[in-house]
Amino acid sequence: MIKIFVTGGTFDKDYDEKNGKLFFKETHMSEILALGRSRVDVDIETLMMIDSLDMTDKDRALVVDSCTNAKEDQIIITHGTDTMTQTAMEIGQKKLKKTVVITGAMIPYKFGTSDGLFNIASALAYVQTLP
Repeated sequence: MIKIFVTGGTFDKDYDEKNGKLFFKETHMSEILALGRSRVDVDIETLMMIDSLDMTDKDRALVVDSCTNAKEDQIIITHGTDTMTQTAMEIGQKKLKKTVVITGAMIPYKFGTSDGLFNIASALAYVQTLP
């Protein structure tokens, strides 16, 4: 089984057509996996729904602890692209004996031109093939 931790980021933003603003409601991960006809066994857990620019040290510690304590050895994290390298560095410092792939999107999934579907599909491939 692959664990997917959701943290928000552009990946999961919705668009309010009335005021033209982006906002968070709930993750689109199940919808994305269904659209891609994924048959991979996953467990999705939403840790937070925030823009990565708003991610605090406490939030980042929650992500690291969640990876550390996960029973799964294959983990995907959806994350905002602005600070994903900071989170990756903190996870890397733990030297976990797990494969952790962090992915994000430049365009929200709800936009027809989003890179999110491709990015999550790539993350699923990488997490299963990397050591």
